[in-house]
Amino acid sequence: MRHGRRVVVTGMGIACPLGVGVEPVWRRLIAGESGIAPIHSFDVADLPAKIAGQVPEGPRAEGKLDVAEWIPPKDHKKMDRFIQLGLVAATEAIEDCGWQPETEAESCAAGVMIGAGIGGLQSIYEGSVQVHEGRARRLSPFFIPSALINLVSGHVSIKYRLKGPNHSAVTACATGVHAIGDAARLIAYGDAEVMLAGGAEAAVCLLGIAGFCASRALSTGFNDQPGRASRPWDKDRDGFVMGEGAGVLVLEDYEHARQRGAKIHAEILGYGLSGDAHHITAPAEGHEGAFRAMHNAMRDAGIGPEDIHYINAHGTSTPLGDDLELEAVERLLGDAASKVAMSSTKSAIGHLLGAAGAVEAIFSILAIRDRVAPPTLNLDAPSRASAIDRVAKSAQERPIRIALSNSFGFGGTNASIIFRAAP
Repeated sequence: MRHGRRVVVTGMGIACPLGVGVEPVWRRLIAGESGIAPIHSFDVADLPAKIAGQVPEGPRAEGKLDVAEWIPPKDHKKMDRFIQLGLVAATEAIEDCGWQPETEAESCAAGVMIGAGIGGLQSIYEGSVQVHEGRARRLSPFFIPSALINLVSGHVSIKYRLKGPNHSAVTACATGVHAIGDAARLIAYGDAEVMLAGGAEAAVCLLGIAGFCASRALSTGFNDQPGRASRPWDKDRDGFVMGEGAGVLVLEDYEHARQRGAKIHAEILGYGLSGDAHHITAPAEGHEGAFRAMHNAMRDAGIGPEDIHYINAHGTSTPLGDDLELEAVERLLGDAASKVAMSSTKSAIGHLLGAAGAVEAIFSILAIRDRVAPPTLNLDAPSRASAIDRVAKSAQERPIRIALSNSFGFGGTNASIIFRAAP
């Protein structure tokens, strides 16, 4: 990054529709597996979309989620599911980085910035029903703190005594990247030595699915074939598939990490953001805002198009957005387009809204580590030709050292972040 200190990633944690745990999730992603399935957790009989990506339940040893293994049962009622998922991912990230503050000075130099796009939607829904039914006096005293978006950061800071910046990003589907990029700048400018950053979301509930169905954003044509529903850039795509999960990264000042002998996964090289100032849900022609976010990230990184080896696209599987993003990326890369691989991992896990950017940042870092581009599932017949290799159906081994990841959100908010191999 252009200003101040170098920032590196030393820990990663993930919970998503492919499972819990960075390594088992990555293995399933590279193998081309899908985490999208029929919704069984609530009645979808009256909804046109009946599928989603939900975190699989089961023991941690099997790469699944048993919340009781991570959070004491007495604390469950204090947290909406999105907070639980964020705390699970943060716990794995802390375990991975091998560091916790031991002194007051270390606590005060470590902070949190974990956000969400929507927050405690299920808790709000249940509380609203309870009040409507005349049971307002029986609302839980934890109702408000269980729904607040910044309470992911709050719970993580309390658990690990992180007394530095305690912050939260809320920028719809760009939340995860904004949280990571903004946290990196707090370190670069000297406001912290260590930051836990990322996003969490759990909007796969009756109100969430119904709301996105009303906006005609969700896929409805593949309810009987869930694994085929999320199909970025394919001519038969008909909307995105909702997903839930969380991704959290431990960011550190490079010298802090080096002095303690930390395992470094990658370095944050650049971060760019922009606004469309166009429409509350639709990008402008040519996705000019996306282009500027990517261009700003490259400028911050001090690199050119020829330096980028892999792009994890926003690629939601919507008829309008996919090709506009592709157009913006082609404009950005110019003659270097034919040398770049770009895939959408949402094809395997759906769209995790505020958690998407953080989970996809982890996938980008792993692509650098293992020099493999994860696949875009279901890309049978592209709706538009391009010189960019979109890694259709199967993962590809490629010499990836620098990766860019995009996230765009309602309200015309755009964010791009660039990682490179560990120094």
